[in-house]
Amino acid sequence: MSNDNRRHVVPSDKGGWDVKKPGASRASAHTDTQAEAIGRAKEIVTNAGGGEVRIHGRDGKVRDSDTVAPGNDPFPPRDKK
Repeated sequence: MSNDNRRHVVPSDKGGWDVKKPGASRASAHTDTQAEAIGRAKEIVTNAGGGEVRIHGRDGKVRDSDTVAPGNDPFPPRDKK
C-alpha cells in the first residue's frame, strides 16, 4: 500500500489531534477531538481510493487501525450470523 493511502491520527503538540501522512512534516488536518480526527482521516483515505488509518493513543503508541474500503484488510472481521 502506498504512503498516499495511509494516515495516522496522532496527538498534537499544540493540543487536540492531527491527521498526518507518513513522513509528512505538516498535518493534513487538525481537530479538537480524537473522534473528529479519526473521521477526517477516514474521509481523506476514502477519497484516495481506500487505505489504512492508524490511531495512536496519547502516549504515541498505535492502539488501533482500520482499513477503509477498497483497501485490502489482511484480517477482515468475520460475518456475524
